Amino acid sequence: MRKDLLWVTIAAATAVVATPMEAAADDQAENIIVTGTRAPNRTALTSSSPVDVISAERLRQTGFSNLAQALAAVEPSIDFPHAATTPTSANTRPITLRGLSPDETLVLVNGKRWHNSAVLNTNFAVGRGSAPFDLSTIPIAAIDHVEILRDGAAAQYGSDAIAGVVNIILKSNKSGGFVEAETGVTEQADGANGGVSFNKGYALGQGGHLTVSGYGDYNEGTNRALIDQRFGRVTYSIGDPSDLQGNLVADAAVPVGTGELYGNIIASRKDSGSPVTFGVPGSSPIHPNGFTPIVEPIVWDAGTTGGFRGKLPNLFRFDISNTFGLSNADFSVNDTANLSLGAASPSSFDAGSETYLQDVTDFTLSRPLPEVWAGGNIAAGLQYRFENYGIGQGAPNSIVGAGSVGFPGLNPFVPVNADRSAGAGFVDLEVNPVKWLTLGAAGRYDRYSDFGGDFTWKTSARAEVTPWLALRGSASTGFRAPSLQQEYYTSVTTVANGASGSLVNLGIFPVGNPVAIALGATPLKPEKSHDYTVGAVVTPTKHFSITADLFRTDIDNRIALSDAESGSAVTSALAGAGISSVQQAAFFTNALNTRTEGYDLTLAYNGSIDDDTGYNVSVGYERSPTKVRSLAGDAKVPGLSLLGTHSLLLLTEAQPTNKLATQFTLDHGPYTGIMNVTRYGEYTDAPISGAQKFSAKTIVDLSLSSHLGPRFTVTGGILNVGNVYPDKLQNTSLVFSSFGGSFVYGEESPWGTAGRTYYVRLRIQL
Repeated sequence: MRKDLLWVTIAAATAVVATPMEAAADDQAENIIVTGTRAPNRTALTSSSPVDVISAERLRQTGFSNLAQALAAVEPSIDFPHAATTPTSANTRPITLRGLSPDETLVLVNGKRWHNSAVLNTNFAVGRGSAPFDLSTIPIAAIDHVEILRDGAAAQYGSDAIAGVVNIILKSNKSGGFVEAETGVTEQADGANGGVSFNKGYALGQGGHLTVSGYGDYNEGTNRALIDQRFGRVTYSIGDPSDLQGNLVADAAVPVGTGELYGNIIASRKDSGSPVTFGVPGSSPIHPNGFTPIVEPIVWDAGTTGGFRGKLPNLFRFDISNTFGLSNADFSVNDTANLSLGAASPSSFDAGSETYLQDVTDFTLSRPLPEVWAGGNIAAGLQYRFENYGIGQGAPNSIVGAGSVGFPGLNPFVPVNADRSAGAGFVDLEVNPVKWLTLGAAGRYDRYSDFGGDFTWKTSARAEVTPWLALRGSASTGFRAPSLQQEYYTSVTTVANGASGSLVNLGIFPVGNPVAIALGATPLKPEKSHDYTVGAVVTPTKHFSITADLFRTDIDNRIALSDAESGSAVTSALAGAGISSVQQAAFFTNALNTRTEGYDLTLAYNGSIDDDTGYNVSVGYERSPTKVRSLAGDAKVPGLSLLGTHSLLLLTEAQPTNKLATQFTLDHGPYTGIMNVTRYGEYTDAPISGAQKFSAKTIVDLSLSSHLGPRFTVTGGILNVGNVYPDKLQNTSLVFSSFGGSFVYGEESPWGTAGRTYYVRLRIQL
């Protein structure tokens, strides 16, 4: 603890971090927020809950083009694990908030619930068992700013908002815009990338707008695997997958009477490729020298919102909208083989698909309360949501026998095409009994067609003790309904059973399947949470702010994907239920209760040295370790552990328990220099064999921009100046016997394994 506080003190004292002049303390003090409150004219520093406001300019200054990666670079509470060899997680990399699971953070776009990815992460990587929000589908070029609520908010927004909320606000400019081109490469001469983004605004009618943005890029994969000592060449790939992606966003609004018609469309296609397990020489006659299968998902993602909002008599305002979202992933496997087919095996397979759609209708009515005490706001609303999830079976030759190596075709035990609906109603009240005191209360009832109803509540308070000191706090309950992916995902494949090499059937089964029931599975329940936050806001001047918050989040009935249960006790339990076609099985379970507690600190300052030189400093620190409060065993197979060491670590200690994110910006005439320093704390995982603790690391990024007149800006930058890599995996006998010593790094690194990277950008203002 003392070492962590020392880092925060050093960062604050030496001013190692920042944001552009208009985006540091002023972002928090002056920008009106719409997240965590429905009261008008609330800012981040006057909110009763901790909210961070991150401008698009600040996201750009990280040097990253991926929204999730840029957010993780500036926000200490967000982690972006870089899974490398696990196809379902490496190609839809999630973010996490406060160290919790990816699906325990709710993502909004312009305040409307966005949809999850269709892809369920079934691999042993952070987020195992979750279907996350894929933020790579939303280009930074389309974003005005992002609001991050670091507080439980299920009573305000519904299921999934246990850790907090990420609200992405799109650009709505009526004119102007930009075109930007970028390219980069790692010091190892791989990972070459190139991209073009644009934004253009148009005026519509009297006061309306149409804003169109887009981004297209190609990223070559990286590889940090060592030479396979069994064969004298590199056989595996450890690094970022290759991808080709295009995004298009349109946002519009048109005044109609006293109201406004509004809407947006976001569409994305991503083609990516992940090399996976190595097929050794001699294992397939069509690849006599061995082969490295490449899993290549094509992910389509689209969403649209349309609505009408306006004013009613007596200060009432209304907002009615519909938001539709669709995610579809088609999997193929190339450069592979089905060993069961021998020389007749093809080398490419259609491995199936996953599809998820969501349709949400919202109606909200709100009214300010200027005549009640010192003012306030009351809001109430209704929501109806429909969801559907389906699995498309892989081609027969990808399923038969052992299936295609690297990614056997999806093979549902029964066809999967499941849907459900949910209705909700909420009331949200903020009042000011006196001018210096704000009190808030919210209550929400949600009822799902598949598991029933749940009521959640939240209370909050903020007191201005002095003009420069305010105290704030909140208490809330939350819940997260099991996703349809967790309720219905099923697939059966054939694998080699350990050293014996005999083939056994392994499946992931829904809890209602006879196989899962025989092994003790019970109907999934929603996760329940209790969240407490207390903090202070210090604003000595309008250019300087400090916030500090303590928090604790207890989650009961946490949903997790079990390990693949096997052994004589499992075989006996299955045989007792008359099942002989499956020998190993995994299923979802509410097996554990956890506690995450820690604190956040932020400092922001902007100032000037002279008329031509200004600077900006921001420092953010978070500590959020997670511990298991209780863990249930298997009721039907005594002594069987549902979650092994690796699974438990992925839920608790595989993300850094603390993180420091700082930025320093210096503007002098036509030049802008930026230094980002991020320190990732220790984390523990068991990537291949036993548990291993990975040491803390510090990453420094630098960039320099030159403004060539009013329209042109050239930026050059270096990411990871120190060429810092995560700790190498322990040299266990398993690493060498199974992989020939190829594996150097695990799947957990929050900054990846690309090493030092160079990039250059050209921006043209329109």
